[in-house]
Amino acid sequence: MTNTPSEFDEDPNSQQWPAPLVDCDDLPASDVPVAEAEAVRDAVGRIASGRLAGKSLSRAIWILATPVLLQNLMAAVVGLVDKLLAGRLSPETVVESMDGLGVASYIGWFIGIAMGGLGIGGQALIARAIGGGDGPMAHRALGQAMLLSILWGLVVAVGMWLGAPMMAMASGLEGPAAEACIEYIRILAYAMPLTGILMVGGMCMHGAGDAVWPLLIMVLVNIVNVVSSWLFSGATFGEGFVSPLGWNLGVPGIALGTAVAYLVGGLVTLWVLKKGIRDLRLTSADMALDTSMLGRVIRVGIPMFFEGLAMWTANLFILGFLGEIAIKQGEDGKPLEGLQGAHIIAVQWESFSFLPGFALGVAAGALAGQYLGAQNAAMAKKATLACVAIGSFIMTALGVVFWFYGVELTRLVSNEPVFLDYTPTLLKIAGATQIFFALSMVIRQALRGCGDTLWTFMITTFSSYLIRLPAAWILGVALDLGLVGVWYALCGEMAVRAVLFAWRFFNGGWAHRKI
Repeated sequence: MTNTPSEFDEDPNSQQWPAPLVDCDDLPASDVPVAEAEAVRDAVGRIASGRLAGKSLSRAIWILATPVLLQNLMAAVVGLVDKLLAGRLSPETVVESMDGLGVASYIGWFIGIAMGGLGIGGQALIARAIGGGDGPMAHRALGQAMLLSILWGLVVAVGMWLGAPMMAMASGLEGPAAEACIEYIRILAYAMPLTGILMVGGMCMHGAGDAVWPLLIMVLVNIVNVVSSWLFSGATFGEGFVSPLGWNLGVPGIALGTAVAYLVGGLVTLWVLKKGIRDLRLTSADMALDTSMLGRVIRVGIPMFFEGLAMWTANLFILGFLGEIAIKQGEDGKPLEGLQGAHIIAVQWESFSFLPGFALGVAAGALAGQYLGAQNAAMAKKATLACVAIGSFIMTALGVVFWFYGVELTRLVSNEPVFLDYTPTLLKIAGATQIFFALSMVIRQALRGCGDTLWTFMITTFSSYLIRLPAAWILGVALDLGLVGVWYALCGEMAVRAVLFAWRFFNGGWAHRKI
């Protein structure tokens, strides 16, 4: 990606908080010298502070998207490593372990949802403040978002502990698979308060235009995760690669490694924010209760929380459908084992294609929010469309890989026949619909970054419950197309959702959203 000269090129004074912007059209002509009026008008519409101040659009996208892409690439690799570890536990329990881990992996998605609402509230407010040069507002938004992340983390921890058995039951797991799922979820619950700091803090830094520190923190988190999960789980990769601890905790060991990594990441995030990044720093005074700012963070964040919760709950129903399908396709009253595992392996590989879409969505959200703070809706729209175009190209190319190399990708995780029977076909279906995933991901994240979370909630909930669930049940269960039919429904619904998000974006109401 090349940088072209424009009015947004480097400004040597961009590190300083600018004076408040003035609308010169509202002042008598005699009170405004011509040169000064032209200077003020030139400043309106430009990002006023933070790391993106004075950057061209292409460079700003590069600054934001590249670290986020690398960060999420590592997270996807860690998720894949978890599956590899589970696939190399005791041969007698590998299918049950993969099923249990597959269902439990959805709790990671839930954690992101639970903390993402607070994070997007802080991110959107910080982006507006940074774009408009309002330092005190940015600091207060950060402080209140972090205060909420700790308190909410405690609530989420209790919910995870109590809800773990219900999640295993709802997914149709039994015996060792159910036990592995419950233990995994409950171990992660202990790390929730600091996990909140890790996730919300990273999103707040994105709002300020800094994606490098979140990347560096996640590098550390992922290294700790991979090493500790291997040490605790007892997974073996040949005789020369065995855990020196001699522990054989299995799936709970994988969860313990993840929990330790989250604890480390939360502490490092807190240290970075207290130390401060460009034009944003966490202070004890800003963490003192401020009901006005707290309310603003919550108002923006609540719709996203319920949006994510609606989508997550819908996918729990999908897991329930898979349980029904497993019973129907089983023999002698015993469910067919491995369907949950085949599903989650395909989801894990598919998550790699989401990485560029998510990274460009973060860039679109931060840029759109900051340009709106700078009173420049036209640049907010242009930045979003640029991110959509790049994301669509990359994700479509990855879809081609899924189409032609599904078998090879499946074998990298496991050679179990049930996985090889299903996962390559699922990857073909996903590969053919990647462009819709790209449109949906980038535009939705851009709308969130502008604070338009109520509309993203309504679109996602409508699409999930009135299209996704009925279609998955009809195709997968009623018409006996099984797991493949469920994936036809999932990917087809994403196409509808992409159209709805595109409609909201071009409608333009997001540009006038007050937060």
